[in-house]
Amino acid sequence: MTQDGKNRTLGADATTTGMNAAAGVPHGMAARYAIALYDLAADRHALDEVLAQVQALQGLIDGSKDLRAFLSDRTIAPTDAAKAMQTILEREGFGELVRNFVGVVAANRRLSRLHAILAAFFAVVSARRGEITADVATAQPLTDVQRIQLRARLADAGYSQVAIHERVDESLLGGLVVSIGARRYDTSLKGRLTRLNNAMKGAA
Repeated sequence: MTQDGKNRTLGADATTTGMNAAAGVPHGMAARYAIALYDLAADRHALDEVLAQVQALQGLIDGSKDLRAFLSDRTIAPTDAAKAMQTILEREGFGELVRNFVGVVAANRRLSRLHAILAAFFAVVSARRGEITADVATAQPLTDVQRIQLRARLADAGYSQVAIHERVDESLLGGLVVSIGARRYDTSLKGRLTRLNNAMKGAA
């Protein structure tokens, strides 16, 4: 559903996601952590600072295969994982609030979901500010030209006033996945292969 109440598409399959359609806020474990971080940052009047650091942390994760492998390794003891993350975050200049938050995530054996928690944080911020956010996942970082083209496509679909949150997901192989509220537009190569595979199974 677009801002003017009309159904439009971005030329791709649209499906519902794990979002609260009414509020535009993700629900579940990731949202609970994200809301806790939001409330803590707001109480300390550090929301803008934390928002920038969360974006930087997402970029750090997206840009490092080794870090992603570490985060997904469930054999590492929580205390060791927390210490390692503190070392990384201190080296990269992250503030105490974000470092402590990640430490709690590690202690609770949730590091494998850290990226999802950070993404949920952006959704929580947007919802609390009354904004509409387009979460854009791509296999490679968007170029300036692609970013302009994407905004044009979003405007054509009725989403001219949205904040775009970009993230890299190499598993997509190519193309992009755009999530806006409860709507999901998948033009990724991975999505196309999945649909082709399902179609072939249905025809068998």
